[in-house]
Amino acid sequence: MGITLFAAARPDGGRSFSRDAIAGATLASMNIPQVLGYTRIAGTPVVTGLYTVLLPPLAFAAFGSSRHLVTAADSATAAILSGSLSHMADLGSAKYVALASMVALQTAALLLLARIFRLGFLADFLSRTVLVGFLTGVGVQVGVAMLGDMLGLTVTARATLRQMVEITRDLGSIHPSVLLLSATVTGLILVARWLIPKWPVPLVVVVGTISASAEFGFGAHGIPLIGPVPSGLPSFGIPDVTWRELLNLLPVAGSCFVMILAQSAATARAFASRYGERLEENADLLGLSAANAVAAVSGTFVVNGSPTQTAMADAAGARSQFAQLIFAGIVLLVLLFLTGPLQYLPRCVLASIVFTIAIGMIDIRGLRDIGRESAGELRLALLTAAAVAGIGVEQGILIAIGLSLLRHVNHSYRPHSEVLAPDAAGRWEPSPVKPGTETAAGLIVYRFGADLFFANADRFADEVRALVDHAPHRVRCVVIDASAITDIDYSASRTLRSLLADLERRDITPILARVNQFLRADLDRHGVTASLGESQIFTTLHEGIAAAERVGFQEAGHPRDAESAGPPAEQ
Repeated sequence: MGITLFAAARPDGGRSFSRDAIAGATLASMNIPQVLGYTRIAGTPVVTGLYTVLLPPLAFAAFGSSRHLVTAADSATAAILSGSLSHMADLGSAKYVALASMVALQTAALLLLARIFRLGFLADFLSRTVLVGFLTGVGVQVGVAMLGDMLGLTVTARATLRQMVEITRDLGSIHPSVLLLSATVTGLILVARWLIPKWPVPLVVVVGTISASAEFGFGAHGIPLIGPVPSGLPSFGIPDVTWRELLNLLPVAGSCFVMILAQSAATARAFASRYGERLEENADLLGLSAANAVAAVSGTFVVNGSPTQTAMADAAGARSQFAQLIFAGIVLLVLLFLTGPLQYLPRCVLASIVFTIAIGMIDIRGLRDIGRESAGELRLALLTAAAVAGIGVEQGILIAIGLSLLRHVNHSYRPHSEVLAPDAAGRWEPSPVKPGTETAAGLIVYRFGADLFFANADRFADEVRALVDHAPHRVRCVVIDASAITDIDYSASRTLRSLLADLERRDITPILARVNQFLRADLDRHGVTASLGESQIFTTLHEGIAAAERVGFQEAGHPRDAESAGPPAEQ
């Protein structure tokens, strides 16, 4: 498959260019202070946060397929770095930055390997239910994390529950001026989102509070500020680390890789689903690999597809990666000319802006829709949200994938199975499998609604035996409608052969109907065809019932119009 550069950065039309340009500027106003804050988590110099949104977004826009995913510094991968590298070098030192950059380069290599082996399919294991829960959990996690700065409290914990405990314990130490400013900014943005949703209100808020802070000396009144930010472009080069350090960093890069694969895929899939767009996960892997490679050579740390910043871009009106190109251009201007004013931005203003985005990520409507249609899937979504918020994004999304697979396996283990049984008018209709149900006197037509494998084969055989044992009349023939069975493994084939042999010992003729070419190949390979005989295997249900009639079950008196009235249409 060829690579089309900047395909995701092409707006739909003229108005889209202006819309995405405004969105890029708005995103810059919200996100520049945020990525500066992420450096506190990562343990790197503050200016490296700006480097994460200079070249990496350009690289992803060039190679990625998601029109919405914002690739930049992220709290989750930043936390992985600080937790793993702090014992290898002093936080903020040149050596520490080199180690962090090498992790980004190794992560880029792992993402490239994932692209080569086309592992993007792993994102297919994230259902819409999981995605709703995922974004909701991230919204809760981010919202709680912002409360400390919004209240003027120092929160050292990283886990959401511990952060809540710290905040509750220190409520008596809330800074009144910080709380007032946070409440004003939050209320203004939320009201504006409702009344004038297309206006770049966060941009106005950032510019206004920077001006007010510089004019009235917010810092002198105890309101924490971002602080000085060095100017200039990054220096380029391969991170200088030893071979031993290179090997020691591999597990850190592996953790970042897992986080990026799970979080970026979940976020990109969620927003593609929201707008009905097709996503090419393998192209996104290449884009993320390129983004981390340029992050490494430009002296910064791992970048990720951020759900928070993607939600920011979406709320600002971005509908293509063109917004990220504008964003990167503004960052370039800031690095060259405007780092001075940023030092006056209050931290509580930054936190309040992010808090309003977090509120928008909590998808109450989506949860309500899921609950209206499936209580089981609502529980899965809520459990996903709780795991992401309470345990962590990486662990939460892995738990969600595991629960999704478990739910799928449970459906395969307990599939819908049916028996054709006569209704009040004597016509054959699908009915639930219950002992004592028969299709006609002497005949049972049974349908199993899933592939046969080692876990559900005994269930399949037990249901057939129960139908035979409790039939009102002596059973002469069992027709197995195999329309839903496309695959059968070794263990299941042995169970099936045992069942068929048992039926024949009891003078009951087993017949397999609606056998497709894939199932037939499995039956041949596992010896089922040889033991049963080709004369008892058919591609249609009508042929199977006709064969059953030749066995003689009709002597017990079945509806004469059964073939035309009862069996469902061929598939």
